[in-house]
Amino acid sequence: MTSHDGFETLAIHAGQEPDPVTGAVVPPIYQVSTYKQDGVGGLRGGYEYSRSGNPTRTALEQCLAALEGGTRALAFASGMAAEDCLIRTACSPGDHVLIPDDAYGGTYRLFSRVFEGWGLSHGVVPVSDVAAVRARLAARKTAMVWVETPTNPLLSIADIRALAQAAHEAGALLVVDNTFASPYLQQPLTLGADVVVHSTTKYLGGHSDVVGGALVLADTELAGTGLAGTGLAERLAFTQNATGAVAGPFDAWLTLRGVKTLAARMDRHCRNAMRIAQMLSEHPAVAEVFYPGLASHPGHKTAQEQMRAFGGMVSFRLLAGEEAAVRTCGRTRLFTLGESLGGVESLIEHPARMTHASVTGSALEVPGDLVRLSVGIEDCDDLLDDLQQSL
Repeated sequence: MTSHDGFETLAIHAGQEPDPVTGAVVPPIYQVSTYKQDGVGGLRGGYEYSRSGNPTRTALEQCLAALEGGTRALAFASGMAAEDCLIRTACSPGDHVLIPDDAYGGTYRLFSRVFEGWGLSHGVVPVSDVAAVRARLAARKTAMVWVETPTNPLLSIADIRALAQAAHEAGALLVVDNTFASPYLQQPLTLGADVVVHSTTKYLGGHSDVVGGALVLADTELAGTGLAGTGLAERLAFTQNATGAVAGPFDAWLTLRGVKTLAARMDRHCRNAMRIAQMLSEHPAVAEVFYPGLASHPGHKTAQEQMRAFGGMVSFRLLAGEEAAVRTCGRTRLFTLGESLGGVESLIEHPARMTHASVTGSALEVPGDLVRLSVGIEDCDDLLDDLQQSL
């Protein structure tokens, strides 16, 4: 592969050359724990034990690095395992981290319930407000700025380029959770971010049949942050190997299979989501719609500048309140009531009682009248009919 190859080409070919032994066009599933050495220390291709490295996982990692425009990727057993490895490796007890005031509940739980006891403090800030982030960086030395864009579940948009500049001027890393957008719609590393986080369970896998996570790095030395020489990629690989939360070979293979159709799927997700957001914005039962593709969205212009399209996630609030939101979630026929997102099938959920129950009572608490949709790739007319009858 070359740097001139298009996204769709890289998704199908990067890290996936035909097998040199058989010519198989799909990377084999190396369902193996250990490897024969040619003499003590004589490793074939660097493989000795599958916690440390596995050829199927390597293929996925090479593909993800290419898709994000990065230099190194690491595949994990889950998105939370990827986050845990990054935070423990890049931060130390006594450090301070800024997180979004609208973030995934599991991320908040990790910072507030796990790492707070480790001595890592965090502050909450609206990442769509660059001035507010700069003010917080000026007020206290910060090791890391953690960003979601679009955020989960209110779909706020952060200006990645501006936040990268602000973080680097303060000597902090900029980490972007790119799960909602996927690398097809947005490449944070090319806009100045240092590390990208993915729950590969979502759009990258795309079929609700595998759990996984990934980290992708822009520059293994992170020269732009004042942290040159830290070798973060190698430190992350060391932590991953030492703690063991790696993607298994079959999980890596399933994710890699999903990645091949990412571009085609995302185009359909985006088209369907736009039509649904437009319908909801005109529905008399709906108080507010959150979708960056709508011109009324406060982050619409920034999203236009840094995203190819606006994604498959739509959230909305109901005029009749929380119980009406719960009833709506229970009345759909095609939208399945369930957590997660990014699969080919459409999902509906009530964040306050489901994915974001862990932020109840915190600064990240979400409105009780909020409904979140993961818009799938079904016939959009059918999806519109389903939502209209449920409302």
